[in-house]
Amino acid sequence: MKDLLLITPPFTQLNTPYPATAYLKGFLNTKIISSFQIDLGIEVILELFSKEGLVNLFQASNCKLHEISENSERIFILKNEYIKTIDSVIAFLQGKNSSLARQICSGNFLPEASRFELFNNDPDALGYAFGSMGMQDKAKHLATLYLEDISDFIVECVDENFGFSRYAERLGRSANSFDELYIALHNKPTYIDKITLKILKNRVEQVTPKLILLSVPFPGNLYSAFRCAQFIKKNYPEAKIAMGGGFPNTELRDLKDKRVFEFFDFITLDDGELPVELLHQFTCHSELVSEPQFKRTFRLESNQVVYRNNALRKDYKQSEVGTPDYSDLLLDKYISVIEIANPMHSLWSDGRWNKLTMAHGCYWGKCTFCDISLDYIKLYEPVAAKLLVDRMEELMAQTGENGFHFVDEAAPPALMREVALEILRRDLVVTWWTNIRFEKSFTADLCILLKASGCIAVSGGLEVASDRLLELIKKGVTVEQVAQVTRNFTESGIMVHAYLMYGYPTQTVQETIDSLEMVRQLFEMGILQSGFWHQFAMTAHSPVGLDPDAFGVIPQQNEITFANNDIVFKDRIGINHDKFSFGLKKSLFNYMHGVCFDYDLQDWFDFKIPKTKIAPNYISNCIEKEQNFSLKPNSKIIWLGTNPIIENFTKTKKGNSWEMMQFIFHDKINSFEIALEKEKGEWFYAVLDKIAIKNITIQTLGQIKNDFEENFEDFELFWHSKPIQIIRNNGLITL
Repeated sequence: MKDLLLITPPFTQLNTPYPATAYLKGFLNTKIISSFQIDLGIEVILELFSKEGLVNLFQASNCKLHEISENSERIFILKNEYIKTIDSVIAFLQGKNSSLARQICSGNFLPEASRFELFNNDPDALGYAFGSMGMQDKAKHLATLYLEDISDFIVECVDENFGFSRYAERLGRSANSFDELYIALHNKPTYIDKITLKILKNRVEQVTPKLILLSVPFPGNLYSAFRCAQFIKKNYPEAKIAMGGGFPNTELRDLKDKRVFEFFDFITLDDGELPVELLHQFTCHSELVSEPQFKRTFRLESNQVVYRNNALRKDYKQSEVGTPDYSDLLLDKYISVIEIANPMHSLWSDGRWNKLTMAHGCYWGKCTFCDISLDYIKLYEPVAAKLLVDRMEELMAQTGENGFHFVDEAAPPALMREVALEILRRDLVVTWWTNIRFEKSFTADLCILLKASGCIAVSGGLEVASDRLLELIKKGVTVEQVAQVTRNFTESGIMVHAYLMYGYPTQTVQETIDSLEMVRQLFEMGILQSGFWHQFAMTAHSPVGLDPDAFGVIPQQNEITFANNDIVFKDRIGINHDKFSFGLKKSLFNYMHGVCFDYDLQDWFDFKIPKTKIAPNYISNCIEKEQNFSLKPNSKIIWLGTNPIIENFTKTKKGNSWEMMQFIFHDKINSFEIALEKEKGEWFYAVLDKIAIKNITIQTLGQIKNDFEENFEDFELFWHSKPIQIIRNNGLITL
C-alpha cells in the first residue's frame, strides 16, 4: 500500500518515460511520502502489440473487406503473419533480440503494407539511408514501419483516436468548452479504453492509494486522463484524484466548468511539488491540518469552482526537489523506434534517456510566441553544476543507463560549460543532449568542450529564417549568427536540430520562400542535420496572445469555460499560410536525407511562388567570415589532452646551435608533435599541468600571459606561433 499513485495516461513516448512522475516521485522521497508510479501508455502499447493483443485486435475489428481500404484489407488478410511476428519484433525493439536484425533486413520476414511503399518503389533508398553496415538501425526502421502499418489498421478499423504518442488529441486541442469531451466520456469505452482500464484496475488494487495524481503533459493525454478518473471515481470512490502537468498549466488557468469535478477532486497549476505535498497532507493526514492549505489548486466548494492559493509557503528551490526516481517504471520494456532515417531526428524516439533539467524556466524569456507570462518560462532558476552531475551519477546507478536528455526550455551556455567540466573531472562516460538558443556564446572551443564531455546533439529554435521576423519575435539572434553557431557545433561533431516556424504574424509569401532557401542552404552546407516546421500558433499567454493588436492579428475569441491556450486568429495581411505546409515539410524531409538540394523551390509547391531573393552563397559567406582571435584576458584556458612525451634535442643552423624541446602528443585518434626552445618548452610543460582539465582552479589567459612575461617577451607572438596553433587545434581551448 502506498499513499500516492502517480499516473501518466496514454500516450507519450514509446522509447522512454515522460519524466513528470519521476520528478515528482524523487521529490516525494525527500519528504518520506510513499508513492508508486505507472506509465499507462507503454503498458497499453505492450498489451496491444503482442500476440494475444493482435489476436484480440483482429477479432474486434469485424472487418468487412469490401468496406475498408485496400491497405487495411491487405493487413487483415496477412493477420496471421502479424500475429506470428509481433512478439519477436517488440523484443527486438526493446533491445532483447538483436540477432533478429539480420532476418528483418534480409526481407520476406515482416509483412509489408503501405508504409513500405517508398522502399518498394525505390529499393536503393535503404542503402542510401543506412549504408551496408547500419543493420540494427535499418532493422529498427523497418520494424517501425511494420508497427505503423498496424497503427493505420487500428485507426481505420478499430479505434480512430489511436496514435503512438497521443490518444483522442482532437478532443483536447483548444477545447474552450468541455461539452464535446464530456459527451465522449459518456459514450461506451473504446477498444483502447478497455485495455487501459483493465491495466488501471490491476494497478489501483495493487497499490490501494489514498491520492491518485494524473500527470497530463499534452492534449493527447487529456481524454485518457478523464477516462481513468471516471473509472476510479466509480469503482474506488474513497480515493481522491488530482490532475497536474503541462496541459492544465497552460490550458486550464481559466477553468469554470464544474462538470470537470465529476472526475477530479483537484487540479493544480505550475510546479507540482508544494501543491502535491499540501494535497497529501489534506487527503492522507487531515487530522493534522487545522485549516486546509492549498497552492495553486482548483477544487469544487459549495458547488462552485474555486481557485485556492492560501498557502504562504514558497515553492521549493530546484536544489531541494531531489533526484528524479524512475523506479516502478518498466524501464527494460520501452520500445526504440526510428521513424525516419536521420540520426539526429531519431533521438526523440530511439534509446532510453534519463531526463533532467539544468535550469527551471528560460534565461532569455523574451520570445513573443512563447508563454513567457507563465511561471514555467518566466521563473528562471539554474541548478548548480556539481549538484546536476551528482544527480546524473545517482540516475546512472539507479537505471543502468548513461544517456541523458536535459529537457530545458533553453539550457544556459555558461551552465552547460560548467556541467561539461564537472563530467570530465569525474571521468564519467555519459551521452547527453539538450535544447538551446543559438547564442554567440557557443564558440568553436566551447563546442569542443561540450563534445568531449559527451554532448552528441542540440536542438534550438531558428524559427523564421528572416532577420526582420527574428527581430519581431525578439529571438535575439540573426540568421548569420545561427549559421556560425551551427557550424561550430557541427565541426565539433555535435548534431543540430532546428525548430522552424512559418505563418508568423505579418510574414509575407516572399519571407516564407526566403526562409526555405535559408534552410536549404544550411542543410546543403552540412551545418544543420535535422529540422521540423511548425505553423505559428497564437497562445493565450504569449505576448502575441496578450496584445494581438500590436502584432497585426485579430483573435477569434470564444467564451472560455474549460481550456484556453491556442487562439484562432486572422492575420491582417490576409495570407493563407496553411497552403505552404506540405511543400515546406516535403522539401525538409528530402533535405534531411541529403538529397534534392538542386531542386528549384517551385518544385515543392503546386501553386506559383516568387523567386527567392536570397543569394545562393549567403550561408556560405556567413560561415566563412573571419572569427575574432583577439586575446581576452578573462578567457579561461583548459587543456583537454594527455601529458606529452618530452625529448630534448639540439638544433643547428648556419653554425649556431641551441637546445630545443620536442613534445609528442597522443589523443584518441591522432598523434602530433611540436618543438619549442628549451626554456619556453620547460615553461609550457609546467603550464600544461596547471591548465589540465582535472584542476578545479582554472587559469585565465591573463594569468598565463603575466606568467609568460615574467620570463620572456611578447606573449602574443608566442600565442599565435605555429606550435601553439597546432596545440590549439588539438585540445587547448579558450572559454
